[in-house]
Amino acid sequence: MATPREWWQGARPRTLPAAIAPVAVGAGLGVHAGAFDAVRVALALGVAVLLQVGVNFANDYSDGIRGTDTVRVGPVRLVGQELASPRAVRTAAYLSLFGAAVLGLVLVILTRQWWLIGVGVACIAAAWLYTGGPRPYGYAGLGEVFVFLFFGPVPVIGTAYVQTLTITSTDVLASLGVGMLICAILVTNNLRDIPGDSRVGKRTLAVRLGDERTRMLYAALVTGALAAPVLLVPATSALIVLTSATGLLAIAPLRTVLGGAEGPRLIPALTGTSVLVLAYGLVLGLLLAVA
Repeated sequence: MATPREWWQGARPRTLPAAIAPVAVGAGLGVHAGAFDAVRVALALGVAVLLQVGVNFANDYSDGIRGTDTVRVGPVRLVGQELASPRAVRTAAYLSLFGAAVLGLVLVILTRQWWLIGVGVACIAAAWLYTGGPRPYGYAGLGEVFVFLFFGPVPVIGTAYVQTLTITSTDVLASLGVGMLICAILVTNNLRDIPGDSRVGKRTLAVRLGDERTRMLYAALVTGALAAPVLLVPATSALIVLTSATGLLAIAPLRTVLGGAEGPRLIPALTGTSVLVLAYGLVLGLLLAVA
């Protein structure tokens, strides 16, 4: 039976910046529009965190029962390493996703925007079907597309929308850099796992592209995200470009990825990219609030 520490590690807390950063940007957009609502932002953050934990447990469960995680070079996998039963991990995933659904429903009731229920259903489906179900899209090389969408535009625009009840071009543009950086986390993860994924037939985008082009994709995503704030200048102010200063945090992970690191030696790049995501989201959200 897994210990509380192993359950905590299985929830993969180092991935939480991917949940926090988009909501921070959405909160900044709310302030920028003069419609900030702390309660709705807090609920949006709860939804994002629970969805992230839910997808982590769902991924652990689905990969574990498929035998994908028998040999690990990354974080703890409860099922793959036989630390917890598949049923227990599946239940943890269900409970996390259910909690996200409850908080999301509260947001829908507060805003009276009933169509958001459809968005919530899509988010939960995307979380489960990443590696779950008969045809997981993560195994078909589509993980990056869905991660960009459901960790960039959906949470950023969604957090802004539940405050302002409008969607603007500024909201859309602000979501692009966050989505690209969170995508870069997945690219690094899949780059590390190319050998193991290839053996078990998991055709991630990294497996399809190969080692060298996956490293180039990582660099392109990080560079694109750091350049994206320039697009916001006409609608906000020149201060927004200060977000690009978080690129200093990208130097180490870029060196690691472009330097040819493999296997466990890519873990610092994963950690560094997660820190970059959090810094980028917090800085961009703050600058949107004061711009």
